[in-house]
Amino acid sequence: MKTSAKTRIATGALGAAVALTLGAALIPGERTPPAATGQVRLAEIPVSATSLKDAIHALTVRLQRLPEDHQAWAQLGSAYVQQARVTADPSFYPRAERALARSAALSPGNFAALTGQAALAAGRHDFAEAVRLARLSQAANPYGQGAQAVLADAYTQLGRYAEATRAIGRMMELRPGVASFTRASYDAELKGDRAEARRMLEHALDDAFSPTDIAYCRHYLGELALHAGDLRGAAEQYRLALNAAPDFTPALAGTARAAALDGRLADAIDLYGTVVGRLPLAQYVIEYAEVLVKAGKDPSQQWALLRAQRDLMRETGVRDDLTWAEFEADHGSAARAVEHAEAEYARNPNVVAADALAWALHRDGRDREALPYAKKATATGWRNALLHHHRAEIERSLGLAEEAARSAARVRDANPAFSPDLPALARFS
Repeated sequence: MKTSAKTRIATGALGAAVALTLGAALIPGERTPPAATGQVRLAEIPVSATSLKDAIHALTVRLQRLPEDHQAWAQLGSAYVQQARVTADPSFYPRAERALARSAALSPGNFAALTGQAALAAGRHDFAEAVRLARLSQAANPYGQGAQAVLADAYTQLGRYAEATRAIGRMMELRPGVASFTRASYDAELKGDRAEARRMLEHALDDAFSPTDIAYCRHYLGELALHAGDLRGAAEQYRLALNAAPDFTPALAGTARAAALDGRLADAIDLYGTVVGRLPLAQYVIEYAEVLVKAGKDPSQQWALLRAQRDLMRETGVRDDLTWAEFEADHGSAARAVEHAEAEYARNPNVVAADALAWALHRDGRDREALPYAKKATATGWRNALLHHHRAEIERSLGLAEEAARSAARVRDANPAFSPDLPALARFS
């Protein structure tokens, strides 16, 4: 990989939201998507990249004076985990690993280090290990919300939805707030209850107090509207998010999505250029490339950036077969898509992984094998237009006309603005 591409990935991102609660431990807490992007959302109180940088500096200075402070080492490691997410630079993960290992060595079994190590495992997409470590943290401190946050996220990624719901319930008991309400919103969304999902986000917004908290909640209200086909409502929520925190990149990405789905491709391209310059996440890069293709422009620069990002993630221990399964199925090799999708589903059998495997098998001409996975992907009641579209296409290819018509109707019901030409924009960010 060229050094310039690595540097762009490592340094190009500013203004995303992460969570940082500096106390006994840092609490990861954001809504976990079934990874629209292959990423796990982990945050509690969104703060700026600058705030994280300042926190890391302060902790580093403290540890120069007090090198035996195991809690400061745990906080530093957890801050590096969040910094990796806020900058889309996974090279922070090895630093996190070293700091957390130092904390554990100084105080074996301390819950702050265990929580940080669980969040690190989740960041690297090792969700089974994240569960193991979070359970150890929970045993060490039954009142720690951070362990419940990681459990909720990891169980969701593992397709263990009942256990995720229980972990969210425990978070609510311990401390209702942005972290627990946004997770509860996603939990309701997975079950097809958009009204409850919106209500939980509105509770989160009521609890929000900082500009980035507000932007964070407004952004997800925008996502709910966008994926229900309400482009005007979505754009308004993104606007309010950016009013609260002008450098909140996810809301700018949402604005770009709404513009693209509304047919304003030139506006969307300009916005995506800024988004990817700030935060070159795979999700945003793929969205940008798809909009360029729809506008008749060359996406090759974005595909090169995506490959560079993939290489950097591999080098730093992040395994993300989901993103590459989705990418290869839509834009590359169907055979490679199947390989990635099978690997992802074997580790993380959630509804999005089931959908990715179904779609990869369909693109590889293996529709009979694909259909059971398409049914699994749509089994929770989630009103996700992309999942139902994939199922409709598989059923149509198998000559199941009535079933395909029902699935197509569910697509229209879920999202009247859905565009099969822009599949990445239908994935949840």
